[in-house]
Amino acid sequence: MLFNSAIFILLFLPVSLALYHGLRTYNHNLAVAVLVCCSLFFYGWWNPAYLLLLGLSIAVNFAIGTFVARHYEQWQRRLMTLIGIAFNLGLLGYFKYADFFISTINSMLGLKMATLNIVLPLAISFFTFQQITYLIDVHKGDNVRYSFLNYCLFVTFFPQLIAGPIVHHRQMMPQFERRDFSHTADHLALGLTLFSMGLFKKVFIADNLALFATPIFQAAERAQALTFADGWCAALAYTGQLYFDFSGYSDMAIGLGHLFGITLPINFFSPYKARNISEFWQRWHITLSTFLKDYLYIPLGGNRVNRAKQVRNLGITMFLGGLWHGAAWTFVFWGVLHGFYLACHHLWRSAAFAFFQSPTYQGLARLLAPVLTFIAVLVGWVFFRAPSFNGAIHILKAMFLPRALIDMVAMENLLQRAPEEALFWLSAAYLVIWLAPNPYQLLQAHRPATGLSRLLADAAGRRRWQPNTRWAMATAAMLVVALLNLANVSEFLYFQF
Repeated sequence: MLFNSAIFILLFLPVSLALYHGLRTYNHNLAVAVLVCCSLFFYGWWNPAYLLLLGLSIAVNFAIGTFVARHYEQWQRRLMTLIGIAFNLGLLGYFKYADFFISTINSMLGLKMATLNIVLPLAISFFTFQQITYLIDVHKGDNVRYSFLNYCLFVTFFPQLIAGPIVHHRQMMPQFERRDFSHTADHLALGLTLFSMGLFKKVFIADNLALFATPIFQAAERAQALTFADGWCAALAYTGQLYFDFSGYSDMAIGLGHLFGITLPINFFSPYKARNISEFWQRWHITLSTFLKDYLYIPLGGNRVNRAKQVRNLGITMFLGGLWHGAAWTFVFWGVLHGFYLACHHLWRSAAFAFFQSPTYQGLARLLAPVLTFIAVLVGWVFFRAPSFNGAIHILKAMFLPRALIDMVAMENLLQRAPEEALFWLSAAYLVIWLAPNPYQLLQAHRPATGLSRLLADAAGRRRWQPNTRWAMATAAMLVVALLNLANVSEFLYFQF
């Protein structure tokens, strides 16, 4: 079931809200149980068979976490934690990477082993990471005494189950246990606003940009001749599509959380405005970046080691971050490329520290740094989107080694719409990306998500959201436009991860 489908918006969501809010004042635990059942139904809508996998994962992790929390022998705690992590990584490795490894071995050794043709379970990367985090924290000594019911909701809560944000038990469990719902009206207003904004981004902007990106990437896979305009249209359209698709999903997830009285962590905050690649990763898929930093980069030594080891740590972290996104060498290369970007950034800052303090650098940075960062990110997205290296290289050659700088006729043959329409949509999308405030800046006075304080800067004079008639009309307009564009329902891009 998709957030941007009529059955979700018009049937599943209203029924779930009515059941939950109707029961919570009568019996809190019963309301939580109903929400767990709704979340399991939501997940099982895609493939009921994988409910068994999700249930097994929850039961095993809860049992191991309970054992670790109640035993004081260090070797027992360590052993059971390692068993739990191995169990989680084993499930993830089998379902997500088994066919990839078989294909790689066949290619390298010239073998013909049959692939398993495994269908990837939705959300396995997300609920696996959440539970690994839980086991590690329990092993470190977190004093947790969660009920099995609340733990089930922690893993299955449907607004964040499929594509994040990756939530932490310390953020969520106190909210699930809270029985004071005195601010329900505020939550509902915030939730409906964020959900409408996210739905509008997805169905009206992202899905329209896809019409300009997809045909050209498909042509690149066929090695069809591309021009300068083709290459840049494809790269910019997909870069914008991914931005509005993922930010739209994140807005909808956080909005849905508010409808149930739950505040989820911020996961997306205007990443294309970043002034360097480190800042980009502080703004893009924030909860994944936080997980990789806290549970991989820092345990490897982080930046507390010499430069060579720091570069190694960045490389390992981003290699695994790329592999997490997908079982393909293009994703691995994308991760390694970002590791290279981050290493260059850290080395440059170290080598040119004095220059960084000069007024000359400050002026240049304001002008050039965001542009260079965006171009670096855009090049990475070409590998992220292309099904093969050949397709990605074909796009990049058209962008940076063009045969002709202007050849709109060729692009017209590749697009489902006219080139003038592509120019309009790209211009409109990037004006919003670079000039408009994001929803969390508009809503910041109402604390729409956790983890916002370090991202928000003062924006004096900027119009802020208020629960009034004007904003209600704007929200209704976005919701109506989005609902009218639901005819061609498309999956969110991060569903494949």
